[in-house]
Amino acid sequence: MGVVIPLEESKNKLASIKPLVDLTKADMERVNQLILSKAGSDVQMIPEVAEHLISSGGKRLRPMLTIASAALYNYQGDNHIKLATSVEFLHTATLLHDDVVDESDLRRGRSTARMIWGNQASVLVGDFLLGQAFRMMVEVGSLEALDVLSSAACVIAEGEVLQLSVSKNMETTEDDYLSVIRAKTAALFAAAAEVGPIVANAGKAERNALKSYGTNLGLAFQLVDDALDYGGKAADLGKNVGDDFREGKITLPVILAYRRGTEKERAFWRDAIETGNNSDENLEKALGLITKYGALADTIARAVHYGTIARDALAPLPETPWKSALLEVIDFCIERVN
Repeated sequence: MGVVIPLEESKNKLASIKPLVDLTKADMERVNQLILSKAGSDVQMIPEVAEHLISSGGKRLRPMLTIASAALYNYQGDNHIKLATSVEFLHTATLLHDDVVDESDLRRGRSTARMIWGNQASVLVGDFLLGQAFRMMVEVGSLEALDVLSSAACVIAEGEVLQLSVSKNMETTEDDYLSVIRAKTAALFAAAAEVGPIVANAGKAERNALKSYGTNLGLAFQLVDDALDYGGKAADLGKNVGDDFREGKITLPVILAYRRGTEKERAFWRDAIETGNNSDENLEKALGLITKYGALADTIARAVHYGTIARDALAPLPETPWKSALLEVIDFCIERVN
């Protein structure tokens, strides 16, 4: 069952990530070379597992944010390359660990590393990539950048544990959910954007602007992802539609549909999510209830709200191609629902 998610405002031209890709192309080629170099090891399984995920077609949005946020403040040097690579390694490590925790079979349309090499290898290679990320941070020699990225790593881990604690619990509130995605997703977006002005020796106000941009972009990004799980297509998602439902994840579309429903409908959600009665038939019923109560449209409305905050965070910055590209990324993240 597909669900069409209308946007309040439609644009003649859909936003694209291409301006950011084009602007960061030269530096991202250097990042990609460093990724391959630092993922190497004499232990054969490490580069095999790392390469499997690294080459799986992700957009590398987070390291591009680091490159762009440094360029916004005219950074001249090489340290942003190491920091961008560190950001990507942090992200890749969390994906490897996530897939083990969530028992996921697919990642971006391909079998997950755990399905090919097993859970133990996935966790340990994730640990290796975390170690390499911190080595590169130390090489940069910026205690402030190290503090921002290491703090983000801690917050992400806390978010994972928090998500476990609310998993399959239908009494989870919207505030609980926002705490999870603020930690799991937004923290790394924020850190990726903040270390750019740090390495460029920009001021506190500039750092805060990019941190706010990254935080709210990350929130919007995750809200749209969670809506797409019930309203997207498997080819676009890189996973099966309804995977969150099958894994018992409590995301905003479910929270809204549950709280707005009748007692009988809430009993259905408790049976489906809390006891794991997640058959295809129940997925269809869940989609129907989510549609009935406008939960997808309201989830997207939340994403638009955070996107507006991200846009306002950059408003005081001078008008440059870099700023324009970062603003278009906000629209791109939200318009994925089209």
